[in-house]
Amino acid sequence: MQQRLIQALFLLSSVLLLSACGFALRGTGDVAVSEEWRSMHLITNNPNSEFSREVKTRFAANGVEWQEDRENANYAVVLGPEQFNQRNLSLNSEARAAEFELSMRSTFSVKDSEGKAVLGDTTSTVVKQMENDPRNVVGKAEEIRILKAEMRGELAQQILRRITFFAAAQEP
Repeated sequence: MQQRLIQALFLLSSVLLLSACGFALRGTGDVAVSEEWRSMHLITNNPNSEFSREVKTRFAANGVEWQEDRENANYAVVLGPEQFNQRNLSLNSEARAAEFELSMRSTFSVKDSEGKAVLGDTTSTVVKQMENDPRNVVGKAEEIRILKAEMRGELAQQILRRITFFAAAQEP
């Protein structure tokens, strides 16, 4: 009996300690978009690019309805192209690249229904590092392709979070 009481107290104190330190399980990454910001139009030079599709998908998964006509939307997201850079970080003993730094960035802004800038030009950047095996050129190219797709998703999620936080700060 006393053993169960000690176990229950230990469990209770552990739970209280974890909740007191601010620990929380990570969610699915969903961001709450306010009702006013759920009607948007995407302005981009390349609406069929992988990056534009990724942005549309991420926003739609969080409740945003994309409008075909600018007049029907409350806000317009002006999306610049993705810019991808790759540079050498370190060299191996044969003076070949042993590590790469991959970076992807894009600039975006938000305009209201009257065309006035609500959120000025903002740049989002994602940076990753990758080890290089000079003997495996085909594998390296495939790994870069996969990392670029992941980076596009992270960049789109970052843009969504920034716009959502901006929208939340504007609410009274």
